[in-house]
Amino acid sequence: MTDSVTMTPMNYSADRPRAANPVKVQDLSLRDGHQSLFATRGRTEDMIPVAEMMDEIGFWAVETWGGATFDTMHRFLNEDPWERLRALKRHFKKTPFSMLLRAQNLVGYRNYADDVARAFVDRAAENGMDIFRTFDALNDYRNFETVVDQIKKNGKHFQGCMCYSMTEPRMGGEVYNLDYYVGKAKELEAMGADSICVKDMAGLIAPYDAYNLVTALKAAVGAPIHLHSHFTSGMAQMSQLKAIEAGVDIVDTCMTPYAFRTSHPAIEPLVMTLLGTSRDTGFDIRKLAAINEVLEKQILPKYKHLLDDSKISVIDINVLLHQTPGGMLSNLVNQLREMDALDKIDEVYRQLPRVRRELGQVPLVTPTSQIVGVQTVNNVLYDTPDERYRMITAQVKDLCYGLYGKTATPIDPDVRKKALKGYPRGEEPIACRPAEVLEPELEKAKKDVGDLAADMDDLLTYALFPVTGRKFLEWKYGLAEAPASVKPITLEQVKKTDALVKKAKAGELVEKKTGTPAKSGRLRAFNVFIDGECFAVEVDPTGEIPAAVAPLAALSAAPQAAPIAAAPIAAPAPALAAAATVAGTKLAAPMPGLVIRYLKNVGDKVAKGEAVVVLEAMKMENALPAPCDGEIKTIGFKSGDTVAKGAALCVIG
Repeated sequence: MTDSVTMTPMNYSADRPRAANPVKVQDLSLRDGHQSLFATRGRTEDMIPVAEMMDEIGFWAVETWGGATFDTMHRFLNEDPWERLRALKRHFKKTPFSMLLRAQNLVGYRNYADDVARAFVDRAAENGMDIFRTFDALNDYRNFETVVDQIKKNGKHFQGCMCYSMTEPRMGGEVYNLDYYVGKAKELEAMGADSICVKDMAGLIAPYDAYNLVTALKAAVGAPIHLHSHFTSGMAQMSQLKAIEAGVDIVDTCMTPYAFRTSHPAIEPLVMTLLGTSRDTGFDIRKLAAINEVLEKQILPKYKHLLDDSKISVIDINVLLHQTPGGMLSNLVNQLREMDALDKIDEVYRQLPRVRRELGQVPLVTPTSQIVGVQTVNNVLYDTPDERYRMITAQVKDLCYGLYGKTATPIDPDVRKKALKGYPRGEEPIACRPAEVLEPELEKAKKDVGDLAADMDDLLTYALFPVTGRKFLEWKYGLAEAPASVKPITLEQVKKTDALVKKAKAGELVEKKTGTPAKSGRLRAFNVFIDGECFAVEVDPTGEIPAAVAPLAALSAAPQAAPIAAAPIAAPAPALAAAATVAGTKLAAPMPGLVIRYLKNVGDKVAKGEAVVVLEAMKMENALPAPCDGEIKTIGFKSGDTVAKGAALCVIG
């Protein structure tokens, strides 16, 4: 059913004749847009200036919450996620709110108990959520049961998602074919879905596959069909248009400054494309342009340091080979860079399909994209020719046990056996709904957090993220000072920094030399290491010679050393200093990460290979084993501390 374009003069404003069947549009700028482009670091204060303007456009809904926002806000922005929802609701008077709900994972990276799931949906609805876009990373709809029941009890819109994935270059093959998606849509309709979303998180759907899929879905189910496709591969705009021709009801877009690359198609070209057709959105292009003016000039400059400027191209066709969503790709690159192993990225891409296949050919979306991606990194860095899967994350073990649900194809039996060896819940996987084996969590969380949680919203923040959630609540109530890294920057600060950079590039920050001066007897040579390369640099100081600077190694060994005339160097934390000086075998962090908990205390006896500490890297947990037999002599950190690669986590003697 192709729409013809009416070639008559049209008014760009919203008072033009209404289309026969206007396509509905959901805006993702305030959630998936900034999550895709600048690591979900968008602040509430930078959403308020455009909120009322966006409310006048006529969007079907505005996505404001869910996904990674909850985690990032409390962890990196020192913002209360619940308060964002309430604050934005005060400015959007007409447009419904939508959130991304990871089914039984809620907004975290594991399945939570039913009592937490029910309470979370209740509080989200009470705080202002209208549409719950619900997905499960394995498309296992048993994980929908608890949250969908609660969504319905609250009288809210349940949008059921099917995660779009492939095992072939185009839709088809033995797993992810047309019958698979039609079957999933029928399951969702039977669960009472108010709308059904094709969630293409990596931008894999091709235009003609989109046309065929929407056509088949419209024939099979009665619920409105919604297409969500990232721009990563460059196909999303074409796929969107073919889906509209096939009769899709709703599509997802972003405002132009938050669109393209690993984000989504922009709304403005779509408005102009459909102008005068039977699917005309009816949007006023001039109002959209006014919003873009604010975003482009007043908001986005604050975040440009987070944008990935390493690539000139706005598309990444390689996503069609490894199918990893853009946000996960940037995480992998950053993790490898911090581990001085960025040269391994091509090997990670090469092994990703194999690891995915061995772990049940799961769709790659949060959290399975992290599960597969991080395990692939571990395999590339730590496997030997004689042994694979030497460092298995806790989440891979949970996946093999069945705690995430049923995978599309069976997990490799050898991988499953190795992952479940010594697994606390048992070495035989479960076949029931995962949450059935989870004990209630809220009462224990309430006891653990105590008076630090002032209400149910605080309690849920802690229950979902016990380590970082506790730290945030301490910041929130003034029990600990929030570090500078979580504080916002102003546009004035950005302008000052830009001015300094401009002066530096013009050579105006240093005294200009009219010629090359002669080298003095004070000339010193240094080796400077940048990204693994060594550069020989000669430095000839001018003016007064500063006091001699003791080597860093000497500072920790000699506390009475003379003070340094230059900028002061922060002293190491007492525990870290102790761990660095106690004799014995050090358990070093193999990667940068967050200390979740120590499984052993000082004085405990440990055997070689026994788990000592749990370290989180890229949201996945690694139980690090003791490198030798012995006794824990000292512990270098505490729960919630961030550590660098090579940090001494403990000493065994």
